[in-house]
Amino acid sequence: MKLVRYGAPGAERPGILDGDGCIRDVSNLVADFAGEALSPASLERIRKADLAALPLVEADVRLGSCVAKPGHFIAIGLNYVDHAHESNMPIPSEPVVFSKAPSSISGPADDVMMPEGSEKRTGKSKSRW
Repeated sequence: MKLVRYGAPGAERPGILDGDGCIRDVSNLVADFAGEALSPASLERIRKADLAALPLVEADVRLGSCVAKPGHFIAIGLNYVDHAHESNMPIPSEPVVFSKAPSSISGPADDVMMPEGSEKRTGKSKSRW
C-alpha cells in the first residue's frame, strides 16, 4: 500500500497509488494522513477499500509531504556505511541521532529553503553535528 499526499502546498489531500501507479483520492476514508488516520485500524480500512471505486486524481499533480502536521522529527544520520563514506566521515560507533524542525518535511519535488546565512556542510568537520 503506497500512500501519498497531493495538491497545492497547504491544501494537500490524502491519496493512494493503485496497481497502475495512478493516484486515487481517499479523502472519503480519512481527512488526511496524520494522527489517528495512521492507526492500524484506519490503515486496514484503507487497505480494504476498492481502489477502482475511488476518484482518480489528475496525473500531473504535485506530491506533498508524506504526513500532515508532524509533531516532532527525530532523524538518524550516517546510518549505513556508504553514507559515512559519501560524507567523508568516520563510521560512527553508535547511531547519530538528531532533531529536525517539523517544517523541514516537504514534498519530493518541492524547493528546499535555505535559511539566510546557512552554508552547505562539507562533511569534513570533526564534529558530529
